[in-house]
Amino acid sequence: MNKSLISAFVAATMLSGTAFAQGAITTSTYKWTDADGNLIREYTETKQYKDVDVADFDAKVGVALPSSVTTTYELPATIKVDKPDHYRYVIINDKPVIIEKDNRKVIHVFTP
Repeated sequence: MNKSLISAFVAATMLSGTAFAQGAITTSTYKWTDADGNLIREYTETKQYKDVDVADFDAKVGVALPSSVTTTYELPATIKVDKPDHYRYVIINDKPVIIEKDNRKVIHVFTP
C-alpha cells in the first residue's frame, strides 16, 4: 500500500512539473488591464502611430498576426511587464493587440 502511494505521489509530482514547464513557455503571466489598453491608445496617438485595418482578421489569443501587418511597436515604458523587449503591440481594427515579438502570436486583445 505504501509503495502504491509513493509511486502515485512521484508520478503526480513529475506530471505537475511537466505541466508547469509547458505553461512557462507560452504567454506572459502579466495581468493586462483596461488601464494598459488606455495607455497604449494614448501612447499611440501621442506618437502618431497608425492603426491597421485587416478585413478578414479576428485577433484572438494564440493566433499569429497576418503577414500583411508589417509594423509593430514597442510597449510604452509606463507598462511595467517582465522582459518588455519580448513583446510588441499593434492597433488592429481599433483594438490594441499585444503580441510575442519572436513568433508574432497574439497574447492579449483589448476591447475598444
